Amino acid sequence: MKSSIFERMEAHDYEQIYFCQDRTFGLKAIIVIHDTTLGPAMGGMRLWPYETEEEALTDALRLARGMTYKNAAAGIPYGGGKGVIISDPKRGKNEGMFRVLGRFIERLGGLYLTGVDVGTTVEDMDIIRAETRHVVTVSEAWGGPGDTSSVTAHGVFQGICACLEEVYGNPQPEGRTIAVQGVGGVGRALVHALVEAGANVTVADVNQQHVEAVTTLYPQIQVVSPEDIHRLAGDVYSPCALGAVLNDQTLPALRCKIICGGANNQLAEEHHGEMLAERGIVYAPDFIVNAGGIIVGAESLSHGGFHPQRALKQVERIYQTMRNVLSYAQEQQIPTHQAAASLAEQRLAMIQQVQHLSVNNN
Repeated sequence: MKSSIFERMEAHDYEQIYFCQDRTFGLKAIIVIHDTTLGPAMGGMRLWPYETEEEALTDALRLARGMTYKNAAAGIPYGGGKGVIISDPKRGKNEGMFRVLGRFIERLGGLYLTGVDVGTTVEDMDIIRAETRHVVTVSEAWGGPGDTSSVTAHGVFQGICACLEEVYGNPQPEGRTIAVQGVGGVGRALVHALVEAGANVTVADVNQQHVEAVTTLYPQIQVVSPEDIHRLAGDVYSPCALGAVLNDQTLPALRCKIICGGANNQLAEEHHGEMLAERGIVYAPDFIVNAGGIIVGAESLSHGGFHPQRALKQVERIYQTMRNVLSYAQEQQIPTHQAAASLAEQRLAMIQQVQHLSVNNN
């Protein structure tokens, strides 16, 4: 029997779900607010050709909860939320759609702060920004950071270094064999950092134009098919495309020591993280290492305006955050995905206690 929406909300204590549509401009969007303990919900706006409304809602729910943990672990003062638009990013985008969406977000009064995600761009965020101030990752013209792909990749790079330190006692990627799945914005920037650091890089992408773009810049890298990238023997497998790539079909074929990438929700199910731990594969929880974009987004809202160098220093803390996760996992004898979730939950619980004390003192 299929669970009702309220039953699904109760399962992980979601706060609110908003549905909005505009027939004129073809807007069909869902905004999910998971938790606002730390502050207004912050999470990107994904545009994807979902086959059903149920699929879109499921994705929005999962992504919003992931943002709560990501923001908590990153130490930023924002809760978790996510927006999804049911449309094809290649054919179904128009200015009117984003302006209407911006007006809807404005009516939420700052409860939800949106930004770039799969299928949307900084240019799209600029259009939304024309209707509401509750948007991050806008262009420099609006006082924002612009494209955050490079800083997100920088955070993933820090995570890879932390895992290499754990496995080999040396954080340097030089000479290591690293397979990058997906070379769009984040993946391409990660490849650049890895090649510059002396790593031996292999890539794959379903989009041949992405592959050609990165191999033109770095002819020394190897290319394999998207179906084979996870099968390669090597030091690091870095998923930087869509989620659920670590599943019942792919896990038995893995031949790497470390998994650390920029994709969201890499584990198809909770038990897949346990299976990785049983096989001795070090897994860097995605919401820990891919937090660079959200860290920069939060920085763009800080008092005094956006400061790139200050934001970059905050992203570099991902190295130590990942080291903390690895240490806690070893100490508690639990898989890394559970350790990361536990540390995030501890921060949420601490803030809730502070809020409770403040209420009682008043």
